[in-house]
Amino acid sequence: MGNKTLIFRFFAAAAAALFWILATVPCPAQTFPEPGWQDRPDPVASPKAQQGGEICVFGGQYPKSMNYYTDNNVLSSQLFSLMYDSLLSLHPTGLEYEPGLAEQWEISQDKKTFTFHIDPDARWSDGRPVTAGDVAWTYAAIMDPAHMTGSHKVSLERFKPPEIVDKRTIRFTAKSVHWKNLLALGGLNILPEHAFSGKDFNKINFSFPVVSGPYMPGQIREGTSLEMEKRDNWWQADFARNQGKYNFGTLKFRFYAERQNAFEAFKKGRIDLFPVYTSRIWIQETTGDSFLRNHILKQKIHNHKPVGFQGFAMNMRKPPFDDVRVRKAMALLLNRKKMNQTLMYSQYFLHRSYYEDLYSDANPCPNPLIKLDQKQARRLLDQAGWQVNPETGWREKQSRKMTIRFLSRDAASEKFLSIYAEDLKDAGIDLVIDKKDWAAWARDMDEFNFQMTWAAWGASMFKDPEGMWASDEADRQGSANITGFSDPEVDRLIKAQKTEFDIEKRHRICREIDQIVFAAHPYVLLWNIDYTRLLYWNKFGTPATVLSKYGDEMNALTYWWHDPDADALLKEAVKRNLSLPPKAPAVYFDEVFSDDFSPTSS
Repeated sequence: MGNKTLIFRFFAAAAAALFWILATVPCPAQTFPEPGWQDRPDPVASPKAQQGGEICVFGGQYPKSMNYYTDNNVLSSQLFSLMYDSLLSLHPTGLEYEPGLAEQWEISQDKKTFTFHIDPDARWSDGRPVTAGDVAWTYAAIMDPAHMTGSHKVSLERFKPPEIVDKRTIRFTAKSVHWKNLLALGGLNILPEHAFSGKDFNKINFSFPVVSGPYMPGQIREGTSLEMEKRDNWWQADFARNQGKYNFGTLKFRFYAERQNAFEAFKKGRIDLFPVYTSRIWIQETTGDSFLRNHILKQKIHNHKPVGFQGFAMNMRKPPFDDVRVRKAMALLLNRKKMNQTLMYSQYFLHRSYYEDLYSDANPCPNPLIKLDQKQARRLLDQAGWQVNPETGWREKQSRKMTIRFLSRDAASEKFLSIYAEDLKDAGIDLVIDKKDWAAWARDMDEFNFQMTWAAWGASMFKDPEGMWASDEADRQGSANITGFSDPEVDRLIKAQKTEFDIEKRHRICREIDQIVFAAHPYVLLWNIDYTRLLYWNKFGTPATVLSKYGDEMNALTYWWHDPDADALLKEAVKRNLSLPPKAPAVYFDEVFSDDFSPTSS
């Protein structure tokens, strides 16, 4: 055997050994936050903020629960985030991940393994340390089939049960790669195992004696109000990123069955802040001395808040809405233009998409604008087999009258529904309004026990179509897919976007999904605005931007503060009928924001 052959075999053996090592030794994980990250002040928060005082806001109808995991709505989400810290946080302007309960985290090179190291200073309100066991227990509670946590199972079922590495370290392994995996884990509000273990999770509604966040529940008056009290031993209170935030000593939520009643309470000073969702109020009812003398301030806030959608959701699981022709006819019979002009002072734009903020001049929306077209609607209903009985004037199919029961929870919707009912009646459809309170409405929605209802959905910067449009979610109790939408091509696109980490490419996929969903008409789309309308008593300090870059009116609970001097001036002005200095009627985030604390990328 020659020297060249020996040398070749040596290198071949060495190469094989190296390949075996590379194949069997795990690739190094990437550690976060990256070197150079610093705990810096929130660029939105004001250094002038003062601590103490109270703010009272309208909380809607009295909730059936404060447990966000079993009652998935905006209020419970807000309350939960005040009570329970999450593993990670997001920078308020740059949206980079930052430490939360986890001071450090690692992501494997294949993007399937996530290891979190709990901050050794993280504490529950009773002084006990937050542990990896608490994280594992929270995961198990959400994933328990007996627990009514359907909408939260969607993201977490992508993971195997977590591995507790040690008391402060927990490791999650994903079953598949998904761009949202870190977002799902990082945003998980962790619950204390020692406080809730052994209790019926579905009945944990208003009792939360142990928390980790800046506030904990205070006085609760069932059906009327609840309070959140600021903690004096929050473990994150001294962090730089929390300075100028969580300023109020007490957050008070008042509940009214109707928004109009809440507005009347606001004008009497029983509520401090009132976001306006009704153009009639904004245009017609913001008059009088309190408004003219700037005792009450009126502002439009233009920021980068994601735009959601609202519409009349139709239950596609059963007749008559299992037929796309009927659903499209229902859309063609809604006179949105008339409603916008006569009831909303032309303040709104009409929806033509489920993802309005994904379209622009560069990416125009191809969906047609649905307009009132009674002739086409009648033709579609005829084709679907719903024929007009000449003796009664009502449409029938197989001797069954076409009656649509509209599940409602708000009297303010009735003026819109009365117009709709007249146009439906002209087409031979009987619309019956079934009005219930919030809790009863929510129960019916959880069980898909409805034909049609008014639903308004918020939006996220990170679009994930799975929860609302995936076929697997159509029959999951408590799911966001309330219409029962199911389409194989949409399922294929949802699957494709899961492993796409380029946000612009994901947005392209979402636009494709949007166009398919639009053509299926699961909702009779309504209207929206792309700014926030605020009314508030002139006794608060606010950041220059008033709200954060992506936030809505609930940002006030985080960034505003009670100003004792302004409060004293307001009381004197009200007593002596004096005017106070005005504030800008419109605030544009991009015009007034100065990011003095540019975040370090992580």
